[in-house]
Amino acid sequence: MLENFWFNVQYGINHVLDINAYDHVLFLIVLTIPYLFKDWKRVFLLVSTFTIGHTVSLVLAAYDIVSVNGRLIEFLIPVTILIVAVFNVFTAGKGPQKSKVGVLFFSTLFFGLIHGLGFAREFHMLAGKTDSKLALLVEFALGIEISQIIIVFCVLFLGYIMQTIFRFSRRDWMMVISAIVVGLVIPMIMGRWIF
Repeated sequence: MLENFWFNVQYGINHVLDINAYDHVLFLIVLTIPYLFKDWKRVFLLVSTFTIGHTVSLVLAAYDIVSVNGRLIEFLIPVTILIVAVFNVFTAGKGPQKSKVGVLFFSTLFFGLIHGLGFAREFHMLAGKTDSKLALLVEFALGIEISQIIIVFCVLFLGYIMQTIFRFSRRDWMMVISAIVVGLVIPMIMGRWIF
């Protein structure tokens, strides 16, 4: 029982930290860079909102409630990353993340749904081998949340170092990292182009 629990949690952790599927990490980076350590509650809520959206997609897939075009979802995942990165570029230094909380949380939930659908097929196969889909979902979501907290901590820590030791302004930090992410996701979008 404990062995299964740990396997499923590790599976969730590995899903996020998989070096070959770094889109999840890129999304977390652009979601986190506008914030500092003192904003940890807001960041934790945002990341948890993303996990909820991701998990809802997996529930819908595991119980055969929804079926989507895999190619469309694979195309939309980098588009969601691009949207958040471009949003950061246009709002860097303007502080809208505090005033537009509702929009930010809703879009994060929606993007979580899309990212979850990207993994739904593989998860559906995994869920087909177990009697307790709900336990698997909870354990997997726990693994996702653990790995996301690790990534968010690393991004906040790096941001702290860059802004205090190297004297980057928060605006420049957001602009540089968002621009790098844009440069990484555009080829992903082109490679998954469906139109």
